Amino acid sequence: MDRNPSPPLRSREEEEEEAAAVGDCIGSTVYSKHWLFGVLTGLMQIVSPENSKSSSDHEEQQMELDEEMENEICRVWDMSMDEDVALFLHEFNVPDIFMGILAKSKCPRLREICVGILGNMACFQEICVSISSDKNLGQVLLYCLCDSDPPTLLETSRLLLTCLSQTEVAVVWVERIREHPAIYDSICFIMSSSTNVDLLVKVGEVVDKLFDLDEKLMLEWIRNGAVQPLDQPQEDSEQQPVFRIVPCVLEAAKQVRSENPEGLDVYMHILQLLTTVDDGIQAIVGLPLIDSLIRVLQNMKHCQKKPENSAESNTEETKKSDLTQGDFHLKILKDISCELLSNIFQVLTKETVAQGLKEGQLSKRKCSCAFENLLPLYNPVVEDFLKILREVDKTLAGNLEESFPSLKVQT
Repeated sequence: MDRNPSPPLRSREEEEEEAAAVGDCIGSTVYSKHWLFGVLTGLMQIVSPENSKSSSDHEEQQMELDEEMENEICRVWDMSMDEDVALFLHEFNVPDIFMGILAKSKCPRLREICVGILGNMACFQEICVSISSDKNLGQVLLYCLCDSDPPTLLETSRLLLTCLSQTEVAVVWVERIREHPAIYDSICFIMSSSTNVDLLVKVGEVVDKLFDLDEKLMLEWIRNGAVQPLDQPQEDSEQQPVFRIVPCVLEAAKQVRSENPEGLDVYMHILQLLTTVDDGIQAIVGLPLIDSLIRVLQNMKHCQKKPENSAESNTEETKKSDLTQGDFHLKILKDISCELLSNIFQVLTKETVAQGLKEGQLSKRKCSCAFENLLPLYNPVVEDFLKILREVDKTLAGNLEESFPSLKVQT
């Protein structure tokens, strides 16, 4: 006897129409509560299956996500941007369910999606406060920042940035991060080694927010790696890399500068924040930062030279809009670069200037470029730098005075 054929799969629209008809909708949406319960139940069974043959089979199963389940949980990810859905997920204790999944699952895709859904839910204040008040969940989420999977790291960084942007809970996350030294190492490792520009930009935004919120934490991170711990064995010091925040920030800035100008703004602002404290300035002085900043200013000068006749087929209105946005971006970058340069110039000593000349970081061309951008706003800073330069290289100082008569008159 032939088996009856299986009923055809229903489309998403048909499911939503049925949900609306039987009062199964979530809030004012057309999403089905019954369907969502099924997906969440399936997720819990993936992490804690009742009939697994062995622990090794279980581990292999956890590394991959079934295509059908992935499609369904991704649909939940999209749905979680709706406040009614986010509140329903919260009432269903989804943060607790996901905490268990993140603690047990070895499937990178599943971990990424779970953190992504929590990130969407955290966009709503009530849920963000609830998630942030759960100490255990907070620890699990911070451990996700030590993950090796870039998409999971990206979603974790997005979630952290969302929470740090909420005034009511920002201090909670700052303190948690301060209490977990491994977070510093993980962030520095990402900035110094990742080639994923989206990840670098989002991690940069997290660091920028942290430093903006808490100067004490910024000072701690500046001092990290400056001195080797006395109780650390020598063999351990060889195996464990010692990260310093400034070189890591510079490495990330170099990586994002060509692909994401807005991301470069983020890292320039981090450097700007670092120069607001003496320890930060001292950490920057001695590194090839002055040379890098002057190169940025030189490149901007070339970018500002617009071609008179464009062969592109864009409309004049589109061209005008693009140029306006570009000019605005260049102005912000120039302002930040100039402020950084002025802060560094103020702490340069005779020795560091001599070293800069010897290593080629300072030259007539580079100093001229710096002066062109710093004057007249930072005139006192330039004058003080010129006094030091005169003690180290009278000829160069004299040539610069000839090029900038206003300095010669006032000195």
